[in-house]
This record gives sequence, C-alpha cells and structure tokens, in this order.
Amino acid sequence: MERINKVAQVTLLFWLMKIIATTLGETLGDYIAQTLDLGYTVALVVTLLFFVVALSVQLFTKKYIPVFYWLVIIATTTLGTEISDFIDRSLHLGYTVGSLILFCCLALTLLLWHKKFKNLNVYPIIDRDKEIYYWLAILFSNSLGTAFGDYLSDVVGLTYLNGALVTAAVILIVVALHYATKINHILLFWVAFIFTRPFGATFGDFLTKPIAKGGLDLGTLAASIVSLLLMTTLIIIAHRKGNTEST
Repeated sequence: MERINKVAQVTLLFWLMKIIATTLGETLGDYIAQTLDLGYTVALVVTLLFFVVALSVQLFTKKYIPVFYWLVIIATTTLGTEISDFIDRSLHLGYTVGSLILFCCLALTLLLWHKKFKNLNVYPIIDRDKEIYYWLAILFSNSLGTAFGDYLSDVVGLTYLNGALVTAAVILIVVALHYATKINHILLFWVAFIFTRPFGATFGDFLTKPIAKGGLDLGTLAASIVSLLLMTTLIIIAHRKGNTEST
C-alpha cells in the first residue's frame, strides 16, 4: 500500500513544509499580481494554469513523489492567494464574505468526499477520484486560509506579526488537542491545515510589506527566493527520507 500511496504522510516534516509552501505561495502570488503589475485577473489565470499542470502531473504518477506532490501544494497556495485577492479586490466582496464563500466551498467538498467514500482519511490515498477530492479540499483550504489571514490584518486590524502569532497559537492548541483529547483527528487535521495557511501568509506579508505597515520590506521577489530555497532543501530531505525508508 505504501508503494502505491499518492500523498505525503502527516509528520512534523509535513507541517514544516506546508508552512514554508504557504509563505512561498503568498509572496509568489503577490509578486505576480503586484510586483509584475499583471493584475489579479491575469495572475489568477497564470496561477490556475500552474495548478492544472502541476495537478495533472501528480494525478498521473503511480506513487508519492515529493517534488510533484509539493509542487501541487505550492500551486494551491499561490492560486489560493489569487482567488482570495480576486474575490476581495476585483469582485469587491471583501474578505469577510470571501471567507464565508470559501468556507462553504470547503464544507461542500468535504461533504461530497465523505458521502462518496464514507470517510475523510487523508493518508494513505490510492484511488484517483478520492485524490481529486483531496486536492480540491486543499485548494479551498488554502484559499480560505489566505482570505482569513487577510481578514485578520485588513478587517480586524492586527499587524502581520500579531496575525502570525494568533494563527500560530491556534495551531498549537490544535496540536495539544490532538495529543490530549479524543477529538476526531481528521477534523483537527483540516483545522490545522486551514490555519497554517494564514500563518504562512501573514509571515509572508511580514517579510514583504512596508515597515510602516508592520512588515520588514524585503520585497516579494527576495522573500520568494528565500522561501523557494528553503522549500527546495526540504523537498530534497523528503526525497532522501523516502529513499531510506524504501530500502
């Protein structure tokens, strides 16, 4: 079963890579839409194409290959940034309404997933139809996390650093509940998955936004390069770990 599984096992390395991927998705999405000045509609199309290509490669592989899997995660975080910004800044619906819309999309995806397969297990995943539900849920989770992170900073008024601290606190609470209670682990997984997105997003904003707005003003390109180098290192570690376990 391990040989034909298609997704990453949920470990400490998984969560670390997820956070770095979300930071990269935030800074790369902002680089495409804002720094390159392509606009949110064009950026949405570009990141959607990236997502479709990455997902197609992942779906047609026969087993879990870290670089392909994490490219799809990065694609969902980048596309999630553009979906959230498109809803807010192009459709002018705001982050509150945007968060509600994306929450409903995620809830519907999980409901249909459970109705078809009678569970929401995220590991292992072998069936291609189940994997499609898995990636749709991840896409909506990352989009929701982006919108909620922007909600904390733009609507609630938290600084980017405070927003990151709030979401980090939620993640720590989820971890504590995982080990100290009998609360459904799948439910906790999706809560954690959603909140790692605004944590990575607010940390990305903290790196890129002007000092006057509570950021470090590193710029989207520099922050994206740093995040990409970190992500590349972690993917290499994941490949070596997989090769070691298979021998």
